[in-house]
Amino acid sequence: MRKTLLLLAPLVLLGGCTWGINPDPGSNNIRTVWTGEVPSSCRDLGKITVSVMSRVGPFDRNDIKVRDELQVQARNSAASMHADTIKPLGDPENGSQPWEAYACGNHQFGPTAPPPAQNPGNQAPPVQQSGGFQTYPAKGG
Repeated sequence: MRKTLLLLAPLVLLGGCTWGINPDPGSNNIRTVWTGEVPSSCRDLGKITVSVMSRVGPFDRNDIKVRDELQVQARNSAASMHADTIKPLGDPENGSQPWEAYACGNHQFGPTAPPPAQNPGNQAPPVQQSGGFQTYPAKGG
């Protein structure tokens, strides 16, 4: 019993990690378009495909954390391309997600929160934070 607990302890501790994925300087200025079309005045700069670990051994990582980390990586990549806007091209699959990067200038956009289909498990809706990152209210502490 004790040996089993010692083997599982690192997996439990790793389950809450963000794996060191942090926003790069300049990526906080990247807008995310979740729904609708990107305005025609925007210049398409290319596709970005990002990936993170979605599983630790036999365990799936928290879907919201995986999605947040994918968005951070997409924004980091977009900043290095001198883009100011990204849009997901599909849902995450096995820890990987394609995005499109655009240069839009000061164009105004509609809603910046992800659509309900990207809010798994009927979590509370995301709360927009400064810098464009979404956080989700904690469930049960």
